[in-house]
Amino acid sequence: MSDIVLRAATAADAEAIDGVIRSAFAATEFGHQGEAELVRMIDADGDVMVSLVAERDNAIVGHVLFSRMDVEADGAAETAAGLAPVSVAPDRQGQGIGDALIRAGLDALRGQGVRISFVLGHEGYYPRFGYSPDLAARFASPFAGPHFMAMMLDSGADWPQGGRADYAPAFGRLG
Repeated sequence: MSDIVLRAATAADAEAIDGVIRSAFAATEFGHQGEAELVRMIDADGDVMVSLVAERDNAIVGHVLFSRMDVEADGAAETAAGLAPVSVAPDRQGQGIGDALIRAGLDALRGQGVRISFVLGHEGYYPRFGYSPDLAARFASPFAGPHFMAMMLDSGADWPQGGRADYAPAFGRLG
């Protein structure tokens, strides 16, 4: 990882990010499901909260995006972000790049005062960052289920008793 640089994504990175996302998801059992289009729609809607890239030798080899969510917890609006997607070039997977991108993104969210983050993903992977299906189960969401997880970005904060969690509008337009 010493040869990897993490930095904020820029508009000039869009084509390279698109390529990394497409190649990363083409290599999964599910194949490409529109993740690259989702990133473009979230950006166009102005719902990006954190977008980071991982670079090696001036080439983008990874990307993570956190987008604004509409969340109500215990009757009050809550500052929240959704993690999706995280992508690493297939030839660089398994080297800690995705982990580093997610951790850097969560730190950036904390710096913005975001209180809670949600993810829809593999229940064996995301708990290592602090995501919990038990916390997410307290929120009504179209994405509710065992793959829906949440975490309080302040690990000492009390968990809300209940509420509602809606991803950025682009998620609903992805079809």
